[in-house]
Amino acid sequence: MSTSTISRQRLAPILGRTARWVLGKLGGGIFVLWAVATAIFFGIRMIPGDPAEAIMGGPGSQASAEALAAARAEYGLDQPLYVQYFSQLWRLATGDMGTSYSLKTPVAEVLGELIPPTLVLAVLALVVAWALALVLAVLSTRSGAVGTAIASGLEIVSAAVPHFWLASVLIMLFATALGWLPPVSTSTPAGLVLPVITLALPLAGFLGQVMRDTMARAQRSAFALSARARGESEIGVLLRHSLRHAALPGIALSGWAFGSLLSGAVVVESIFARPGLGRSLLSAVTARDIPLVTGVALISAAAYVVIMALSDIAERLADPRIQAS
Repeated sequence: MSTSTISRQRLAPILGRTARWVLGKLGGGIFVLWAVATAIFFGIRMIPGDPAEAIMGGPGSQASAEALAAARAEYGLDQPLYVQYFSQLWRLATGDMGTSYSLKTPVAEVLGELIPPTLVLAVLALVVAWALALVLAVLSTRSGAVGTAIASGLEIVSAAVPHFWLASVLIMLFATALGWLPPVSTSTPAGLVLPVITLALPLAGFLGQVMRDTMARAQRSAFALSARARGESEIGVLLRHSLRHAALPGIALSGWAFGSLLSGAVVVESIFARPGLGRSLLSAVTARDIPLVTGVALISAAAYVVIMALSDIAERLADPRIQAS
């Protein structure tokens, strides 16, 4: 049997597993987007009020009955609910997100302006949360029983702190009392500090608890004992073995963590008056701006699906046991 034939035989199972994984992720992503679009469509219509009034500028616009009827006809709101539902699914499937009722601007253009600020905020918060979680995990396993108790207490407290309370405390301390940072988000790096910390601290507490337990088990595992027997220093065992194993559950949870950051951005962007998807989503729901609510929700869901796929890939690269499965 030739070498090329053997190589193809070895490669075929890998390609098959890869194809199944890709198809599974694509199918799961499409299902998530459909579920989000469906939930938003029916959920926002359960809010009391007439969507036609939102199109005409809200209840305060004093629009006439004729104007409201014309708006319903123009946007298809006079059609049966199931017709509106399938029409919206078709438009979304063809890439047409419609026009924002309140902003009178295509939703795609609005999202193009809102995505970068929220993405920067979420990515920075995820990086800071990861760094803090790893520091807490290392300190708790390297500082004895007292260090473990202190780190565990910090993790529990930070994980339980709600975003709105933490944001208020940070503003009072660093903006009002000390004057070190601006109380609202600005275009400068200093304006990002408080929003990023507000999002990162609760997540760091949760990730720290998971990483600390994994790191403690790794420090007592057979491969760590074998490394020490070969003359490896404690720092070497930590950097080459324990940190890698401690990062695995954090990598697996990164998709969920990013989704949590996007949901927390609704509160944080509103408190710090920062433009972004979260703040605009809150305003759009209040104004019954159906196209904008749907667009923001779908973009957030798509980002969640992508991050979940990337975290899955990173987990497979970090853990050879998953690659072989």
